[in-house]
Amino acid sequence: MRRALRTAAFCLLITLTLAPATPALAQVSFPDIEDEVMCDTCNVPLNIAESPRADQLRREINKLIARGETKSQIKATLRERYGAPILALPPASGFSLTAYLVPILVALGLLLLAIVLLRRWRRSGRGADSEEPPLADSDSARLDDELERFGR
Repeated sequence: MRRALRTAAFCLLITLTLAPATPALAQVSFPDIEDEVMCDTCNVPLNIAESPRADQLRREINKLIARGETKSQIKATLRERYGAPILALPPASGFSLTAYLVPILVALGLLLLAIVLLRRWRRSGRGADSEEPPLADSDSARLDDELERFGR
């Protein structure tokens, strides 16, 4: 009897551990989605928008959350009703993918440029340091006199 209970408890534990989270268990909260939706009159994210239209969108999103919709379902519903500009982030596909790739490529290009320029700068600096012109005899004598005068 005890062995059967232990086996059943172990199976239940494994099932709960390995079971994927269902949308019903993963309830979305309003702050999770608020910064990803734009106010269509203010043109700012909903979490900082202060207008009657922003309040209307907040109420609409809260109704969708109350119905138990997931974050992706809420965003899809809003996109269908108001178009793609209602979402703060562009989709990561098609031409909109450039919004994600261009800044990365520019940063990598600037890093490469900095490396090349630093190498050239260091190379040109070495040549100038190693070939110092010799002091004239009069300058050398004056330097020795000055050093002797200051006690060195």
